[in-house]
Amino acid sequence: MPVWGPVRGVPPKGGWQGSVSAPATYTQVVIATGTRLVFVAGQEPEDRNGDLVGRGDLAAQAHQVFANVGRALAAAGARPEQVTKLIIYVVGHRREYLPVIEKARVVLFGDHKPADALIGIQTLSDPEYLIEVEAIAVIDD
Repeated sequence: MPVWGPVRGVPPKGGWQGSVSAPATYTQVVIATGTRLVFVAGQEPEDRNGDLVGRGDLAAQAHQVFANVGRALAAAGARPEQVTKLIIYVVGHRREYLPVIEKARVVLFGDHKPADALIGIQTLSDPEYLIEVEAIAVIDD
């Protein structure tokens, strides 16, 4: 069972056999202890000046949104390993996008695998955005 500080991944009783799959890129169930929740709004593929990064390039945009998630967490006094849940929105998602997104995710999270949802959508708030990521972390005071 992976343990990341106050956050730990938990397999169902009896292991994964016969219940749910054991995916390689995220954890099905996370138990977190701590006293404060940090909610990071959907991070968009913009640099610190608000300029779009990677027009038409999912890999560049994914790297930017995960970097933005990291900066937002730091601003709240949280670390990536304290993230319990990610919600990833991808415009026109296709299965072949998974390795591109995972490569960007690993830069921020390394071996830490929060629970996550990847949701394919038609569009984001700007038609040039291809990906947006929200995060929830649990931290101590």
